Formats: sequence, C-alpha cells, structure tokens
Amino acid sequence: MSSTLLRIDTVLARTGIRSRFTLYKRIRDKDFPQPVKIGERASAWIESEVDAWIKGKIDVRDAVAMKKAA
Repeated sequence: MSSTLLRIDTVLARTGIRSRFTLYKRIRDKDFPQPVKIGERASAWIESEVDAWIKGKIDVRDAVAMKKAA
C-alpha cells in the first residue's frame, strides 16, 4: 500500500484550518488524524486520512442540509 505524506503547511492549506495551534488542538480533541513521525522534529499526515476527514465534514454538512430541507 502506497500512501502520500503531507507536511503541516499542506495540511493547513487543504483543510482551511488557520493555525498550527488549532490543528494540534483538534488532534488532542480527537477531531483530526494523528500525525506520523518522520524524523526527530518532523511530522506528516497520511493524505488519505486527511481526505477522509475532509469528506466527513462535507458529509455532516450535507446531512444537516437534507434534514433542514425535509
């Protein structure tokens, strides 16, 4: 299985999360995937997990919209 790793700047840009603090708070709150250590002082996120998180947010939005429309 091949997975692409994303560095923090890419994760912030793709998710729209504005700051590192907010990203790490979401991780602590278990509302965002855990990073993978890739070095002594470096972490990255698995692209498919970030994509799944984004899809989950879209799915919640769509479910709420459908419920309101019903």
